[in-house]
Amino acid sequence: MSEGAAAATANPVTSAAIARQLLHHAWPVLIAQVLSVIMMIADTIIAGRYGTADLAGIAIGSSFYVSVVMLLTGTLQAVSPTVAHHYGAGRSEEIGPALQQGLWLALMLALPGTLALAFPEPLLQLASVPAEVAARARAYLQATAFGLPAVLLYRTFYAFNNAVGRPRALMAISAIVTSAHLPLAWSLTNGAFGLPELGGTGCGVSTAIVSWLAVGCGLIYLVRNPAYRPYRIFTHWQAPRPRALSALLRLGVPMGLSTFIDITSFTLIAIFVAQLGAETVAGHRVVANLTGLIYMVPLALSISTLVLVGQAAGAHDWKRARATAQVGLSLAGSFALVIGAVLWLVREPVIAYSTVDPTVRKLALGLVFYLCLYQAFDGLQTLAAHALRGYKVTLLPMVLHTLCFWGIGLSGGYWLSFHAPWRVAAPSVAGFWEGCVLATIVATVLFGSLLRVVMRRNDARESPA
Repeated sequence: MSEGAAAATANPVTSAAIARQLLHHAWPVLIAQVLSVIMMIADTIIAGRYGTADLAGIAIGSSFYVSVVMLLTGTLQAVSPTVAHHYGAGRSEEIGPALQQGLWLALMLALPGTLALAFPEPLLQLASVPAEVAARARAYLQATAFGLPAVLLYRTFYAFNNAVGRPRALMAISAIVTSAHLPLAWSLTNGAFGLPELGGTGCGVSTAIVSWLAVGCGLIYLVRNPAYRPYRIFTHWQAPRPRALSALLRLGVPMGLSTFIDITSFTLIAIFVAQLGAETVAGHRVVANLTGLIYMVPLALSISTLVLVGQAAGAHDWKRARATAQVGLSLAGSFALVIGAVLWLVREPVIAYSTVDPTVRKLALGLVFYLCLYQAFDGLQTLAAHALRGYKVTLLPMVLHTLCFWGIGLSGGYWLSFHAPWRVAAPSVAGFWEGCVLATIVATVLFGSLLRVVMRRNDARESPA
């Protein structure tokens, strides 16, 4: 059985036992996710030290890139609860075909995603991005477009590996990819070691290259690891099956849209505030990078909760599924309090390290207070949403995500930044952060309530002996 999954069926349903299982699964995922975010933070530092215009271009370009990637990889995340349910129910013969169909779906989604990155002009014009910054953002996006198919294939493997309880391989692959990206991005940006000097675009070129490196590592791991042989992934390859693809899309499209709405409520801020100047965009980007790094803690715990809830639901062990979700929420709340306190204490040296521009530093420091409030609630709503995915409940959460993060966070934030009576004369990016904080508070209440309803409904079902 998998790394720790065997204990999930042998140990009694106690909070301590479930907490150990969640943390055992979460820590490799956390390291893998943190390494991925370090790549983005490194891009910000490398571009920021090259020039403010390049930093602003990276900020806008990566915001669009992350939005597209999260929409598509969120859809592919349907592989995780699908495989987890098969795994929990002991249907090993269904696990390999589920991964195969996920890989076919990844290739199908790669075409529209690549086109969106290669031709970002309509969005850049809509946001009135200054010409100098728009040119850098466009070049960055066109570079990353070449790596998008690899990103989607790897994230399918990522979802599968989590579902069968083997996250340590993801940690190792992320370490390899990050180790390759950091020197390559710096060299391509600054023209070191005989490479061309590409400015901020060099970070995009490096991102595309190491994305294919990740796919190669994942393929080698699948082929050479004997633990995957019972799933017959490559010996019984299946062509695309409309019914299986349709099932993945029914489950995955709401997940992808939820992820897209959640992420874009944040990433689109950089585009909407581009009219306030490169310094404002850069200051927001610095704090947004911290947000992404902090988010990795509740996200890793949420992914673990999704997998263990999904395995318990697949085995029809509703008592364990409920206990797993409850313990996950308790851990998420505890981590949020600690992270918020530490962040506030170290805010000045962290911001100072991220940029050499004094104006950007001042803007970023003014947003840290909002970040502390935001992350306190964001971890709870993220975990509740992932627990619902473990139960295969995805449609209503998508509606709630839209209401909270586009309706309250993005739209409300736009009004607070540009049209609130106290900011009409002096628009500020702080309004977007105020909207984000309010949206996460409302989302925490709504997702928590929905999760309680789902758990009570399943409590009426018969648990296994």
